Amino acid sequence: MKKRLMVFFMLLALLISTLTGCDKAGGKQKVVLNEVAHSIFYAPLYVAIENGYFKEQGITLELVTGFGADKTMTALLSKEADIGLMGGESTIYTYQNGMQDYAVNFAQLTQRAGNFMVARQKDDSFTYDKLKGKTVLGGRPGGMPEMVFEYILKKHGMDPKTDLTIEQRIDFGTTAAAFYSGQGDYTVENEPHDNALEEKGDGVVVSSLGKESGYVPYTSFSARQSFLEENPETIQAFTDALQKGMEYVNTHTPAEIAKSIAPQFSETEISTLETIVKRYKDCDSWKKDLIFEKDSFTLLQDILMDAGTITERAPYEDLVNTAFAQSASNK
Repeated sequence: MKKRLMVFFMLLALLISTLTGCDKAGGKQKVVLNEVAHSIFYAPLYVAIENGYFKEQGITLELVTGFGADKTMTALLSKEADIGLMGGESTIYTYQNGMQDYAVNFAQLTQRAGNFMVARQKDDSFTYDKLKGKTVLGGRPGGMPEMVFEYILKKHGMDPKTDLTIEQRIDFGTTAAAFYSGQGDYTVENEPHDNALEEKGDGVVVSSLGKESGYVPYTSFSARQSFLEENPETIQAFTDALQKGMEYVNTHTPAEIAKSIAPQFSETEISTLETIVKRYKDCDSWKKDLIFEKDSFTLLQDILMDAGTITERAPYEDLVNTAFAQSASNK
């Protein structure tokens, strides 16, 4: 009888450790992070990985690339991932669709749009009204890159639906290849795709959408509400490591940052890494802390309302938890 009870409790313990979403690996907490893309734009995260900040916090991090916010959110909600890095708009969509164990933002990473307008020829006097009557390779409907682009167009008095053609049928990450093959007059690109087009002489960056749009809460880290409640120490340790990564990029040169994150981009020349890091740093892409402020959340929903992807606002108090970021910034 005792042997049966012992087996029962051992199996129960195993089941509970499986269901919690993170487990112990070699005495450390294993955390699965699904990122929307593997981009130099997320340099503070990679600095935290390569400089050992997560290990210092007792975290073994498994990094998975989702290749799209929809896929990253699916991984998060299905418990394939513990934490997701994506645009905060995805958490709003999930919440408004009635998901019970919805995703909550606990740390903001970037404060600018990370994409650039690429033309076929150099244009030092580029203005957005030059897009009238043109075809632009854009982003996924409902995604932050596309909505920020449309937000900018409206700022310049243009109608995204009638003044130009925005091609949105091309898969995530392949617009640069489509542009290279001759599609479109302009393309909206993230690094390193815009830099690759420039290096090959197939395109020229003419505008930073990040500078043009102003400060926008572009990407943030989120976790299921239940995961935050059940694993507060893990989330705090994760956020503390991120904060150190954020402080590093704000106090070091592009060359130093590029050297730090180089193992994450082994196929990219160090000089190219430095160029891209400098471009993002010059745009003031990274916050000084990880706190997702209420004003930023309001601006995010302003953009969503303006784009017509939501018709009512979601409560900041439900979808943002700043306790972990505030604690990290005070250490």
